Parts: sequence; structure tokens; C-alpha cells
Amino acid sequence: MIVFPAIDLRQGRCVRLRQGQLDAEILYSDDPVSVARCWASRGAEWLHVVNLDGAFELESPNLHVAGQIGAAVDIPVQFGGGLRALTDIEQALGLGMARVILGTVALRAPQVVAQAVERFGDERIVVSIDSREGRVAVRGWREKSEISALALAHSMRARGVRRIVFTDITRDGMLTGINVEATRQLADETGLRVIASGGVASLEDIRALLEIEPYGVEGVIVGQALYTGAISLPDAMALARRP
Repeated sequence: MIVFPAIDLRQGRCVRLRQGQLDAEILYSDDPVSVARCWASRGAEWLHVVNLDGAFELESPNLHVAGQIGAAVDIPVQFGGGLRALTDIEQALGLGMARVILGTVALRAPQVVAQAVERFGDERIVVSIDSREGRVAVRGWREKSEISALALAHSMRARGVRRIVFTDITRDGMLTGINVEATRQLADETGLRVIASGGVASLEDIRALLEIEPYGVEGVIVGQALYTGAISLPDAMALARRP
């Protein structure tokens, strides 16, 4: 299982939000590139970088910063936030991102996802499914739809997607534990490869996800628990690599 350290960008800084709320921001660093180098030096195999301003449709230097991160480390970066057109996706990939994560566009314009998969390949396109009480939320989690996470996942698979990031919004940034059952259900019922996110608090969450790895759970995104020291990245990776 892959452990993805999260780097959330807001106005060029590394922050964390609680449940996606802009007024619940915690600043961790004014230098996200140094943060990326730190995680890489501690053995990270991938980085998960999110443009929060893009998700909230705000102007910012975050895309440029993401490019700097990609150039500064020798590990692949997956990048998302505000990518809603083929030109956005092409620009992000052109900056050296190994793959991009599409969120709002998957619900609002699913044909764009299908076109992206056809053009760039299913290994470079990931869909983020963010769920609040079982329903998909979009536009920086501000809008809750009537579409279930499971229904959207099936729709995305039909359009050629092979990998999703699944986040339980109510747990994100709260250190309350991962939603293991919802993650298992998505992987089991859709056949998609799933990267779990939201609420990782301790190594016990990674142990729980390892139990459902056979269903297709291939990774876990860890944010606040790493920044607070609740989880050590080397310890998390050692656990995740155990046979």
C-alpha cells in the first residue's frame, strides 16, 4: 500500500483545513517546496498535492508552486484542485505532474473525464469522490449533490477511469479515523482502485486499510497526522509495506 503525504496549497502556503472549511485553516509552512523535499527525504514514494484555491475557484500561485514541487523532488506527484477542462489537465501534466485528480468536473461534465482518459491514458487521470453523508460534494465541498458516491464511482468506471481518491469529508482534518467500511464498499462494488483519504489519525487506520487492501484499496493519503507528529512517515511506510 502506498502512503501519500498530503501537501495542501493555499495562496502558495502549505496548510490544512478541517472538513474543507476555509475559516478552519492551520498554517504549517510558507515554503511548500521544502515540505515536499522533507517528505521525499523521509522515504515518500508519492506526493499528493492539492490546489485549495483552485477547488474554491480563487486565483493563486498554487499551480506554479506545484510545478516547483515536481521539479524539486525525484518522486511522482499527483495534483488536483480546480482542474475542469482539458486545457487545465494538459497544463498540469506539462508542469511535470505524474497524474491529475479531477473532482467537480466528474459530476458536472463527465464527458471531460472520458476525453481526458482517452487523450492522456487511465494511469494519468484520477477522480476524486468526496462524500458527505454518502452524497457527493463538489466546488471545494461547498455544494452537496443528490448523487451517491457509489453511483458516481460506477459512472466514472464506465467512462474509463480506473482509480479514485475517496474522502469522507466529515472526517477530513479531524483525526477521527478513516471510514474503512465506505472505502471497502466502493472498492468492492466498483472494481476501481481506491486511495483512501480523510481522518487518518494513527497507525491503526493504516492497519485497518491493509485488511481491505485485497478489495482494491491501493493507498492512503495522510495529512494532519503527519504534520502534528501523530504518525511518523517512516513508521507508516514500514507498516504499509508489510506482506
